[in-house]
Amino acid sequence: MSDQNTPKKAKIDIELDESVAEGTYSNLAIINHSISEFVVDFISVMPGTPKAKVKSRIILTPQHAKRFMKVLGENIHRFESAHGEIKDDDQPPIPLNFGPTGEA
Repeated sequence: MSDQNTPKKAKIDIELDESVAEGTYSNLAIINHSISEFVVDFISVMPGTPKAKVKSRIILTPQHAKRFMKVLGENIHRFESAHGEIKDDDQPPIPLNFGPTGEA
């Protein structure tokens, strides 16, 4: 077979500006979904503070949400293989006043 019939993988040039590279801390994620999208709100909750703000919102198609779940699971498995099991300590539930559930 010739190389002409072999599909070539396209390369994507990804840029990361400095403000995004710094990242945003989040210790809570709230996920809502409709038939066409998943909305993930990342929040930073500080102990003893009655209010918290959404720091970042990511909107995904259902297909991308499922791919993200798969690749996140694979990365957690690799992390635990290298560093040991991540402990999922029981935490008291955070009472949320986050408005109505999402529907698109």
